[in-house]
Amino acid sequence: MFSSGALSRTMKAAAIKAPLRTFAQATTASSARKVQMSNFEKDQYINYQRIEDNLAIVRKRQPMTLAEKIVYGHLDDAHNQDIERGKSYLKLRPDRVACQDATAQMALLQFMSAGLPNVAVPSTVHCDHLIEAQVGGAKDLSRAKDINKEVYDFLATSCAKYGLGFWKPGSGIIHQIILENYAFPGGLMIGTDSHTPNAGGLGMVAIGVGGADAVDVMADIPWELKCPKVIGVKLTGQMSGWTSAKDIILKVAGILTVKGGTGAIVEYFGPGVDTLSCTGMATICNMGAEIGATTSLFPYNARMGDYLKATTRPYIADWADSFQHNLKADAGANYDQIIEIDLNTLEPHINGPFTPDLATPLSKFKEAVKANGWPAKLEVGLIGSCTNSSYEDMARSASIAQEALDHGLKAKSIFTITPGSEQIRATIEQDGQMATLNAAGGIVLANACGPCIGQWDRQDVPKGTKNSIITSYNRNFTGRNDANPQTHAFVASPEIVTAMTFAGDLTFDPTKDTLIGADGKAFKFSAPTGNALPPNGYNAGEETYQAPPKEKGEVSVKVSPTSNRLQLLEPFAKWNGKDMEDMPILIKVKGKCTTDHISMAGPWLKFRGHLDNISNNMLIGALNSENEGVNSVKNQFSGEYDTVPGVARDYKAKGQPWIVIGDENYGEGSSREHAALEVRHLGGAAVITKSFARIHETNCKKQGLLPLTFANPADYDKIAPFDRVSIQGLTSFKEGVPLNLHVKKQDGSAIDIKLNHTFNEDQIKWFKFGSALNQMAAKAQARA
Repeated sequence: MFSSGALSRTMKAAAIKAPLRTFAQATTASSARKVQMSNFEKDQYINYQRIEDNLAIVRKRQPMTLAEKIVYGHLDDAHNQDIERGKSYLKLRPDRVACQDATAQMALLQFMSAGLPNVAVPSTVHCDHLIEAQVGGAKDLSRAKDINKEVYDFLATSCAKYGLGFWKPGSGIIHQIILENYAFPGGLMIGTDSHTPNAGGLGMVAIGVGGADAVDVMADIPWELKCPKVIGVKLTGQMSGWTSAKDIILKVAGILTVKGGTGAIVEYFGPGVDTLSCTGMATICNMGAEIGATTSLFPYNARMGDYLKATTRPYIADWADSFQHNLKADAGANYDQIIEIDLNTLEPHINGPFTPDLATPLSKFKEAVKANGWPAKLEVGLIGSCTNSSYEDMARSASIAQEALDHGLKAKSIFTITPGSEQIRATIEQDGQMATLNAAGGIVLANACGPCIGQWDRQDVPKGTKNSIITSYNRNFTGRNDANPQTHAFVASPEIVTAMTFAGDLTFDPTKDTLIGADGKAFKFSAPTGNALPPNGYNAGEETYQAPPKEKGEVSVKVSPTSNRLQLLEPFAKWNGKDMEDMPILIKVKGKCTTDHISMAGPWLKFRGHLDNISNNMLIGALNSENEGVNSVKNQFSGEYDTVPGVARDYKAKGQPWIVIGDENYGEGSSREHAALEVRHLGGAAVITKSFARIHETNCKKQGLLPLTFANPADYDKIAPFDRVSIQGLTSFKEGVPLNLHVKKQDGSAIDIKLNHTFNEDQIKWFKFGSALNQMAAKAQARA
């Protein structure tokens, strides 16, 4: 069965279905030819033949989008796979797995629990999340290596023992490393970070997942994904002046909102695509996570080929050239929705504060700042991160800084620069951009995530102070960057951020406003300029990669039982075979509840390998509907108020399961599975919401939780925080059959509420076993 879903219209797009047509078939990729996947894995090869073979089966049904070609090209069993967008679950065989160090700890602990000797697919771990920004790159890196030695040693030895590549601290941010070394057109990759879609800039379907999904793939189990819908974004025209690739995704975020891409792959096409650099396309795909998209991608083109050659992978460019017929959409391919953006008229945008989809054109931003009472004084400008730290980004920003220096100016705001990788850092040092940015007052931070994920020891304003910052990052939820809920964080291109730091004022518009130079004369910035690729080639910098050893007999992985950073996992309890009766509501969450609200990052990252310790941050950022406060809930046994984790621990000690009630798009943001693991660990049984973000819903299922949704979202309002609830229908739990929530009120009355779920038959088994990992371990034990 094949259904492309209903086409819809957005902006200028006309929903016109093209007639079926025959396809011109290019020469079939030769199964005899072997092209290595990367320079680091000489014995792993790109399997274009599998895509060709699968598409020979699937494409008979109708013309396909590029997203469909790549996804269906990685089907485990194309002959027997049911395919219906938005409904069927696909069994897929990804080409590789990537993990960042914060999520890798739990992923590797789960892989160890499975009892397998080696990963089944090429996999890497990248040390980028545990480095806190304090004073500058070298000192911050040295401090992180010391503080996190136990974790880094665990990751290094685990990678060596189980066959993963290991990128040491200081190597750079996972997504930049993947783009530079591992991404390839037509590939399918999963990564334990929500911004894994960055690799879509090289024509790869790259999807953020939780650690349990990564374990499945590393254990040679087909990976399951609900068949995504496909949203097309047609780009026409060409950008000029201050407009950059970042402005495309800022515009799209404003159109689709933080949940508009849920369950869909966003596929860019049209003549405007060829005007973008490869790294610019990666920026767009990276921030696609902020619209809830499964992933985003671009068709293979010459700009990607140029980047592959510049990053010493010409053999992949040649191979992709020969396979180009399957690296673009078919004529007449159907999209579920089409957005059209004219790059000729697109202007710079600034999004925020507190949400990445509040999009304001630069020409209207001054007015918005004044109308909303946002703090106009700009305290800090931050450029870099996984979203915007390419050579092009740094070169364009440096051109603005150089012009300011030429007029005798330095940055008025604190100005930080985060290189995306050691290769970028070494290259901008070699080519002079770093010197320019330093001379303008910039502080170059370590090659790591840093302030983007809250790893920022910010000292310039006291916590609780209302203030504004502007970044070229991707995400700006309340308190995300500095744990200060009064920080108004705005997101823009690196060029706009850089220009604003010299004004020190959010109302400054560099396209038309002037600054006063040291000579007392007014000047206006020229439009930024910069090469997409370094004219003298990339400088790889220091060696930061550890390959898995050929002989690993002596490799030992140890976890101290007294460690406060690492903890071996205990299996969760199996379902007892009964309906869940008379449970308290731990918290009824009001409004936006991201994974940052459920499991904060920042200083909590150090406990990502210790489930019990990190569970002390469970839901401490969520707004309690009962008292409009955070981290304060009423214990229904004692009648006293305590922290959310404190009450959950008391319920668990009493053997009392509990549930969470949530609002719209619950769990948006990061892929962190800790947001599900902590709830399960502290005794949670179910999370019931108006709607879920994709990754978090899957993470809950994987850990044996019940992620359920109100059939009527208005029923959220029928539940009071101190009701007692029962989930009925579990003894006959089936795919497509709703469950019942029986709600007992404090006055003795009762109501019943219909609950929907998206479990399929295999996922129901995860619930019954207590977790997907439990089921995997049981299968391994049965084979032994």
